[in-house]
Amino acid sequence: MFFVYNKDKIISVVIALSTVLVLFLLAATFKENSLNNTVETSASTSKMLPIYSVDTEENKIALTINCAWNADDINLILETLSKNEVKATFFMVGDWVSKFPDAVEKIYESGNEIANHSESHAHVNNLNYEKNVEEITKCSDRIKSITGNSTTLYRGPYGEYNDTVVKAASDLNHIMVQWSIDTLDYNGLTAEQMWDRIEPKLENGSIILMHNGTENTAMSLDMIIKNIKDKGLEPVTVSELIYKENYTIDNNGVQHKN
Repeated sequence: MFFVYNKDKIISVVIALSTVLVLFLLAATFKENSLNNTVETSASTSKMLPIYSVDTEENKIALTINCAWNADDINLILETLSKNEVKATFFMVGDWVSKFPDAVEKIYESGNEIANHSESHAHVNNLNYEKNVEEITKCSDRIKSITGNSTTLYRGPYGEYNDTVVKAASDLNHIMVQWSIDTLDYNGLTAEQMWDRIEPKLENGSIILMHNGTENTAMSLDMIIKNIKDKGLEPVTVSELIYKENYTIDNNGVQHKN
């Protein structure tokens, strides 16, 4: 009887321990799967972002000019930039490039930077991946036919972007760039009104949005550049401001060096 009692007891203990072990393994497996699912969900819902500004200790900002309308003021803009020993980045629409090839050539020969602003200035958020690729590629090809160089920077029309737009740009080796300061020059603001918008937000790494073909931009540019320099900041091209590799972009669109 003694042997039977202990044998039964031992069997019960073994069964209990086995049950605990199985439950432990199931719990561990469930936890691991839960963690994996969390990571995948986080990755799948994270939004791809363009660069709005740059985290930098250098006293530099980027001056950008979108070209989508006429080219009447290009000569004055280039003269002002040259007089102030400043280079800017011109984001050009492909249709504008085809209409004003002489202006494109002048901008290129003056040493300013030329970037991509799509082929037709469409609402790119409404386009699929293939159409976004086409918009960027056609514009780049037009610019290359004049300058000999493909573009490497892209800005979506109307400031639009989504994951599809950013991925299309990235797959074409373009860095997507927005802005942190909008002058609203296209609304006919005066130089003083533009500066009132610029000054409070101006800091290292800012990217300023302007347009050619507006009422006051070309005539206001000299004062704006001088005011920026008086703040101890140097206007440069986007390529001189941003990091080309080993960087991250935070949720506010600020680019950080890794």
